[in-house]
Amino acid sequence: MPEPVRSRRSIVRAALIAAVITLALSALALYGIGGGDKTAGCAAGPETLKAISAAAVGEVAGIVAPAAPRAVPALAFKDGEGRDVSLEQFRGKVVLLNLWATWCAPCRKEMPALDRLEAAKGGADFAVIPVSLDLGSVDKPRAFLKEIGAERLPLYVDTSGKSLQALKSVGRGTGLPTTLILDKAGCEIAYLPGPAEWASEEAMKLVDAALGK
Repeated sequence: MPEPVRSRRSIVRAALIAAVITLALSALALYGIGGGDKTAGCAAGPETLKAISAAAVGEVAGIVAPAAPRAVPALAFKDGEGRDVSLEQFRGKVVLLNLWATWCAPCRKEMPALDRLEAAKGGADFAVIPVSLDLGSVDKPRAFLKEIGAERLPLYVDTSGKSLQALKSVGRGTGLPTTLILDKAGCEIAYLPGPAEWASEEAMKLVDAALGK
């Protein structure tokens, strides 16, 4: 084999190996398997995760609680007035983060229930944070929330779709709706790919479990 061809192949092989190592190190750093434990500051303990798993029945049977709290990528979006918002601003509360869009039929169906959940449980310790991934202006999601009579749900938008892509990079956010429950330190303690009846008795008990009640 001519020497230049061999050299080019060696360079390509080395570049591929370097890329794989970089991705592996990123994953290790994210989940605290190397380079420092990124979940060390998580608020929820094993008993909370067990309680969530036990409460995942009936209308919320699809909820999955991880074996340990999971670090979540830094997510940023905007409020209805165009101001920057991040999950960091909700530290100190258990958060139900819901990614949705007006073109998603299951999302539209579950939004009224999320509004009722926020009305029942929202406060100093808990918040429903719905983030619309509709493209363009905020007019569509704003009009939809008004149409369904949502009185308690805030309007947040991510027209770039980067929130969903960030979650996909860590094995979450396979489609819409996507819901994560985060502990008071912003770590994932439950995950649901798909819709649920969030105003059901089972959902209320699951939120109580996430709150440690």
